[in-house]
Amino acid sequence: MFKGFSKTAKVESTSANVVTLEAANAVTAKALRSLNDADDKLTERLELKNRLHTALLERLNLSVIDKVQPDELRREVANLAQQVLAEESRPMKTDDFKQIVDELMDEVLGFGPLEPLLADPTINDILVNSHKNVYIERFGVLERTKVRFRDERHLLRIIDKIVSSIGRRIDESQPWVDARLEDGSRVNAIIRPCAIDGPSLSIRKFSRKPILMDKMIELESLSTDAAALLRALVAARMNILISGGTGSGKTTLLNAMSRAIDEHERIVTIEDAAELQLQQEHVVRLETRPPNPSGAGAIMQRDLVKNALRMRPDRIIVGEVRGAETFDMLQAMNTGHDGSMTTVHANTARDALTRIEQMVTMIGIDLPLKA
Repeated sequence: MFKGFSKTAKVESTSANVVTLEAANAVTAKALRSLNDADDKLTERLELKNRLHTALLERLNLSVIDKVQPDELRREVANLAQQVLAEESRPMKTDDFKQIVDELMDEVLGFGPLEPLLADPTINDILVNSHKNVYIERFGVLERTKVRFRDERHLLRIIDKIVSSIGRRIDESQPWVDARLEDGSRVNAIIRPCAIDGPSLSIRKFSRKPILMDKMIELESLSTDAAALLRALVAARMNILISGGTGSGKTTLLNAMSRAIDEHERIVTIEDAAELQLQQEHVVRLETRPPNPSGAGAIMQRDLVKNALRMRPDRIIVGEVRGAETFDMLQAMNTGHDGSMTTVHANTARDALTRIEQMVTMIGIDLPLKA
């Protein structure tokens, strides 16, 4: 049936590295034991920290914590931790004890397990999918971390701490919130019932040191000629719209281009969450305000754009146009405020123009078809 099939030269002998099924199973079992041991140690450590934190909450006078110097508070936390460990007859290495005290200080004064991530300058985004599933973005690459919260309640407490620190609230009646930390980092939190699998937290960190065009050229993100062209466009007071997808660097480029604005010009910036870092002295920064718990008192970007027109601006810079403010921004650009700048979420230049058209027509103004 298979004529000529047997003409293949006969192989006298072969040699190969063979791993038996028993050996493979042994290796797998050893690896699983190692992972389980590591997970058990992490769980044990979290339980210990939970007991220490509970004891601290019972023994510390929380009403005066804000008035206590950090060094004094650290000594008090260390003393209380030593007492609890002694009561449990649980010795601990010096390095481990120091780390536990650091983590307890983060719980008392900061945002708990998030503090090391917030302090790491190489991290751009912190993405908490659940209390035991935390990712970061570093240099454009997403990676899972070993950071864990004790449980869902612990994560909820940290979210509430972040939100309440800026005078906001989050609960079942208002299960999501956008906010800004003191350092400018943007925060979005969402909880049940909208977050089906439990609380989720996203933090876009604020870079303390803005990336300039020279740095972009060095990183080969921008050519020398392109940088020169962009600077010339800003100096010539061209209206500029920067488009890009999520995390593409729209605000970073806007920051860099703003350096070419003359020092003597009056600039008004408008943002949902202030993150622009203009270095000129003559700058007025405006920020939107969400509604209060009763749903009133919201101040939208459109309100601020209209108000900015009465502030004698030479340029208006809107962090990102998303809705009705687009129409007012376009009017400002065409009524004596040349050189204004903004960004829009779109993947291509053509998509950006289409999106601008859509946002203008969605506000209900009866524009001529040719417009």
